Formats: sequence, C-alpha cells, structure tokens
Amino acid sequence: MFIAQKLRHQNITAYVLYMFQVEDTIRAYQLDADRIVADYLPRFGLDAQQTQQACEWYQGLIRMMHEEGTTQQGHVQVVKNTITFMAERHEELLRDPKQTQYTAAYYKALPTIVELRVHGAGKDKSEIENCLDALYGATLLKMQGRELTVQTQAALQPVTNLLQLLAQQYESDSE
Repeated sequence: MFIAQKLRHQNITAYVLYMFQVEDTIRAYQLDADRIVADYLPRFGLDAQQTQQACEWYQGLIRMMHEEGTTQQGHVQVVKNTITFMAERHEELLRDPKQTQYTAAYYKALPTIVELRVHGAGKDKSEIENCLDALYGATLLKMQGRELTVQTQAALQPVTNLLQLLAQQYESDSE
C-alpha cells in the first residue's frame, strides 16, 4: 500500500508493475486477507497502525477482485484505468511533432512490440499493455531466479526506455 502510493506519484510504470505483483500476491494467498496479514505483511516491519492500514488496503483490493471477476487473472479496474490513461498518453505523444525523443524511442521498441503482439496474447491489448506485460513477465522470471537470455534483455531494453519516457511524461503532466 505504502509503496503503491509512492510509486503512483513518482513512476506510473513502476506503479502498474507493482500492482500486477500485488494482484498475483493476493492470488497466491487465495484472496485470504487474514493469511496476508499473518504471513506476508510481517516481512515489512510495519507498526500496528501501518499493518491495519495495509490490511484494509488488501481487503479492499480483494473485494474489488471478487466484484470485478479478477480472482484468477486480469486486473482490477483501477489498474486497467491507469493502463488506459498510459495508452492514451502514449498515442498523444506519438501525434505530437515536438515529441521527437519519444517517437524515436517508440520506433526503436516497435519491433519488440510487434513480436509481443504476434506471438503473445496481446492482440486485443494496447501496445502499452503489451509492453507492461512483457516487463512484468521478465520481472517474474528474475524473481524465480531464472536468467533472461541476452537476446531477451536486448529486445526488452527499448521497451523499458519507452516506458521510462512515458512515465516521465506522466510525472510532468501531474505537476
């Protein structure tokens, strides 16, 4: 909760990737807030008040996941809305002739984006959601102790750069 609040204002890309992880963590604990409080939250050294706040936050997310049918997969609406905003901002930046750096980063990432859309389940998703899914997949592999191939790392670097620029634009728009 505390990390999500901080990331939402500092780096929208990191926020979305973090929320993907939170959703998966909730699923790993079978959407059981009591187990999350007993087994997961103690890792963070929270005081009683922070633990209570985090518990309420997780309970709210669990409730949303039930109501929105995302208990097995998918994302809660607040995350989907953020991705939609990012995708819309991405399109605006591509149309803006002054955004040459962003456009150049997009064209460097485009071959990877095309591959993600052709070979992945992302045909019905925005390019930005495909990029976020790819980075989250790479993050999961790293968390599992699995190495990314040099080719995968090279392919993901332009995607990472594009999302960093998008996050910077989001940050400057929010100020």
